[in-house]
Amino acid sequence: MLSTLLAVACGLLIAGVMTIQSIEQRYLTQFGDALEAKAKLVEYGIHPLLSSSLSPRPLSSLQETARDLGNRVSARVTLVAADGTVLADSAVRDADLPAVENHTSRPEIQQALSTGHGADIRPSHTTGERTMYRALLLHQAQNAAPIVVRVGLPMVIVDREIAELKQHLFLALGVAFLVALTLSIWLAHSITKPLSDIVAAARQLSSGHLAVPIRTTAQDEVSLLATTLNDMANQLHAKIDELSEDRAQLLAVLTSMVEGVMVLDYRGHVLQINPALEGMFGISRVEARGRPCAELFRQQQLNDLVTTILRSRVPHEDEIVLPLTGRCLQIEASPAGGERESEACIVLVFHDITELRRLEKIRKDFVANVSHELRTPLTSIKGYVEALLDGAKDDPAVSAKFLEIILKQSDRLNLIIEDLLELSKIESGRVSLKEEPLELRSIVDRTLSMIKPIADKKRHRLVTSIDPALPPVAGDEGRLVQVLTNLLDNAVKYTPEGGTISVGAKPAPSVGNAEPPAQAIDLSVADTGIGIPEEDRPRVFERFYRVDKARSRELGGTGLGLAIVKHIVEGHGGQVWVEANHPQGSRFVVRLPLRATARSLHHVNEASRA
Repeated sequence: MLSTLLAVACGLLIAGVMTIQSIEQRYLTQFGDALEAKAKLVEYGIHPLLSSSLSPRPLSSLQETARDLGNRVSARVTLVAADGTVLADSAVRDADLPAVENHTSRPEIQQALSTGHGADIRPSHTTGERTMYRALLLHQAQNAAPIVVRVGLPMVIVDREIAELKQHLFLALGVAFLVALTLSIWLAHSITKPLSDIVAAARQLSSGHLAVPIRTTAQDEVSLLATTLNDMANQLHAKIDELSEDRAQLLAVLTSMVEGVMVLDYRGHVLQINPALEGMFGISRVEARGRPCAELFRQQQLNDLVTTILRSRVPHEDEIVLPLTGRCLQIEASPAGGERESEACIVLVFHDITELRRLEKIRKDFVANVSHELRTPLTSIKGYVEALLDGAKDDPAVSAKFLEIILKQSDRLNLIIEDLLELSKIESGRVSLKEEPLELRSIVDRTLSMIKPIADKKRHRLVTSIDPALPPVAGDEGRLVQVLTNLLDNAVKYTPEGGTISVGAKPAPSVGNAEPPAQAIDLSVADTGIGIPEEDRPRVFERFYRVDKARSRELGGTGLGLAIVKHIVEGHGGQVWVEANHPQGSRFVVRLPLRATARSLHHVNEASRA
């Protein structure tokens, strides 16, 4: 708008100046023509006087003639001698005529004396008004010195008309400038308003706000630009939404994956890791991104795998074991094809197979143990049967002894198979546990009555310590009796003669000053036997695991009792563990939670007693 206004103002100013100059020149030309005509008339009127033979002519007659001619032509008439002396002047009184200064220096007089014609425009020294002069050289008769006739016409009227013309012209130019200003503002607003809207929309696009359409009413290039920008914004919005959705889905997948994921560029620098990998290696995404894999992970096997796949761009697999945590990780590395710093070149997926390897080891140990446990009685049975067939059957005493051993080994084999079937049913969930309110004292008394004959043979002392205020527990009475029976049977077996076996029940202790998360009762079986080494305690609940294998087989154990105990207790929502019983022996603790039903039944029973 400013540029347009400046151009319009310059154009109007130039046009005005040129117009004024043209009109002023025209006025001056017309005024000069009129003055030239007046000068001719004055020359014609004064010529008879100069051609007369009467000489010298009095100055008074020249003055009267000049005044008369001046009145006739309505102009100032001046007669000037060749030496510049003013002979007559219609604008000067007779008395003042001698005082008029010499006119030799006047331009028009000099021109007339030189060429016969002279002209000039200047303020008059006599009247002070701006005046146009015309001068003619007249020759006198009888070779007298020529005189110059000068006609002067004041330009007051012309100057006034030119001033009025300038005023009207400048007024017109001002109106034109105001019209141009108004049109420029309107035109600039009609152009810049859509452009401003486009700029605002572009800024909002750059800041991430995409739902701001540009509204235009005109059908011009600006409208076409706005429409194009709206289409571009819609396409950009759709692309961003699509990318955001894909990114959210990818992040959701990466975040929810159990497997660890790491993405590397072509240099081996980390681009992305997921939370699972953070937990595996104990690192954060912030410190990992942008760093070399070899610097971040001090695992030579992993670094060798990354180097290999960067060089060959072929999928590879490997397994590593973390030295600090002992976790076993299976790594699947696949090339992604990126060749720039911000592009994925390798994707590594880490599977935590620690539990799988542990289960495989347990399975292998179980297969080996169960094979060994089954082979031992079968070998014994086969050996004694072969001995009987070889002739021992003919000796009644020997055959009877051998048959007793075969029967004993058969019973042991049958016991192993029954325990295996029982454990299989419990682990598979085919055994449904009842949830009935049970008094622990009745369960303990029932179990001790079955164990007491065996304990009496080894002269063991059975001690019970049960809190009388314990509430009932919700559980399966038969299974809990089986748990307590297995624990007491082990205590009797592994306690030397004359030992002490204690059974206790009390509320589970609170942690610090707070109550336990779920109220529970601790049922414990302690003995003064040979004890369990500390390094073997975490594994005593595994199937067929024995601390002293020879002594266990000698005592007739199957190695499945504690595994059955663990699964039954966990089926009740409880926990079981073993600890040292000072000064000697072992102490097994079964923590059974109090269910809401059990607690409510306890309150009902208390109320009924009251």
